[in-house]
Amino acid sequence: MDTSPTAPVVGVGAVVWKDGRLLLIRRGRPPRQGSWSLPGGRQELGETVQQTALREVLEETGVTIRILDLAAVVDLIHREGGLLQYHYTVIDFVAEWTGGEAVAGDDAEAVRWVTPDELDDYHLTPEMRRVIAIAAEKLRAA
Repeated sequence: MDTSPTAPVVGVGAVVWKDGRLLLIRRGRPPRQGSWSLPGGRQELGETVQQTALREVLEETGVTIRILDLAAVVDLIHREGGLLQYHYTVIDFVAEWTGGEAVAGDDAEAVRWVTPDELDDYHLTPEMRRVIAIAAEKLRAA
């Protein structure tokens, strides 16, 4: 039986900044369970992408944010043996912390504020590093 997806899933994330550091989560569920990532998740029906970013960051980290700008749109497509396993279209925003203590919740098993110089320790994908670099540049320009 073919269980390949029939359409992309919209995901929304945020590069959240506070005092020169950005917020990372360790994923508690597939895909990429156990790896470090930006906070975010699936858009729900009837929800704008900005509402999704606010909700997902709060659910995963306990942090409230203010969205500053769009950082990037990324397609995450994974195939195994020629079969499509998943296709996410991820919309990432640049955001700043407005309140709350960062604690792991919902789909996150850990959270951490890190400086850009510490990113090598978290084995982020090249695409995620690219999005963070774009977000850092847009933050400087804001």
